Amino acid sequence: MNIPAGELLGPFFASAKMRALLSDKSTLQRMLDVEAALAAAEASARVIPRTAVAPITAACNAKRYDLDAIGAAAANAGNLAIPLVKALTAEVAKRNKEAARFVHWGATSQDIIDTATVLALREAAALLDRDLIRAIKGFASLAKKHRKTVMPGRTWLQQALPTTLGLKAAEYAASLSRARTRIGEAVFDASVLQFGGAAGTLAALGGKGTAVARALGKELALAVPPAPWHAHNDRIVHAASAIAIAIGECGKIARDVSLLMQTEIGEVFEPAGAGRGGSSTMPQKRNPVLSAQILTAANIAPNLVSSLLSGLVQEQERGLGGWQASWLTLPQLLLIASGAFERTAELANGLEVDKARMRANLNLSNGALMAEAVQFALGQKLGRMEAHELLAKASKQSATQNRHLKEVLREMPEVSRRLTPKKLDEIFDPARYLGEAEKFIDATLAAIERDLKS
Repeated sequence: MNIPAGELLGPFFASAKMRALLSDKSTLQRMLDVEAALAAAEASARVIPRTAVAPITAACNAKRYDLDAIGAAAANAGNLAIPLVKALTAEVAKRNKEAARFVHWGATSQDIIDTATVLALREAAALLDRDLIRAIKGFASLAKKHRKTVMPGRTWLQQALPTTLGLKAAEYAASLSRARTRIGEAVFDASVLQFGGAAGTLAALGGKGTAVARALGKELALAVPPAPWHAHNDRIVHAASAIAIAIGECGKIARDVSLLMQTEIGEVFEPAGAGRGGSSTMPQKRNPVLSAQILTAANIAPNLVSSLLSGLVQEQERGLGGWQASWLTLPQLLLIASGAFERTAELANGLEVDKARMRANLNLSNGALMAEAVQFALGQKLGRMEAHELLAKASKQSATQNRHLKEVLREMPEVSRRLTPKKLDEIFDPARYLGEAEKFIDATLAAIERDLKS
């Protein structure tokens, strides 16, 4: 199921592999795979003749079916499975009329659709995981390379204290590693068979429902839950929520990168490439297009998950409306996740860093970036509150007179009596005021390494 933008905007939102995985043809094929597995499972449980399996399996090839016709018929039937089963039965009958009697035996449309959805989710998660691993490793490598690269740390979009690019990159890698773990656990939990028959009792199978379910789970390599879950989509929504959180984490990274790419800051840049980031009218532009694509996904994802959460409120044994909405929203979420994760991996492995600009920006505020460092050095002698008031006064004077804070402080007797010029020079060195940054990097990278090995 491709995003409505289709081929024109599809590449902007989603990876090529995910678009192929969730194409209409692939979606139909997964449903047919479930039908073929169902026939094999029922034959093994002696519910249908073994001779019916081969003809049914041979007919379970999406190339044999008219997707447009099935789609059109689904609008009247209520779901894709109904016209597909009708077409499948006719296709089997061409080869073996007796086998055609046993197509879709004892199952219901939702069994086929939900189980095919679970198969799609499992395959999609494997694709997403590859790009998440690439992104995690890329940012971990950046953290190691730039563990001592000092840059302004910013709070409320204002320079606050010195930090390192290495620590930022380590935090990016850690957030994605946690997201990857959440997705893996949630998708594993959701990778269960849906097989309940018309109303969740498998009554049509005459006491062999459990045996067929176990055999079907084995055929599809899916766990078999204690009971069918027709009206309980919590596992699917849990997995979708984990994926959406990961998209949000990618969005945070993209927001940071796009802000650091601003002309007035210019500390990092997205990887360059032919035709990337240009303007239709301004030849000098280098726009953060990867970040834009990631942020687009982060903007859309909450709305998709909201729809899935709303769909949890289902009626009785089979839902009306909420389940149907998931047919569109879950594939959409997987598609935009693929684009966001792929672009984030590109950022992580190709980010360009301007160390000189970072050093220049450290001095942009005439030393105000180091006000806290001076405050705590003086606080040991004057007390924290008095030192705070003194630095506030000096910082205001520095800004008003456009003079370096260090020069203003040197002229203040309260400071010069307690801090020598040499000591002030040391305090105003940003590289000396990084706290536990390197320890945090080491601990974070060690945790990530453990997660990747597990």
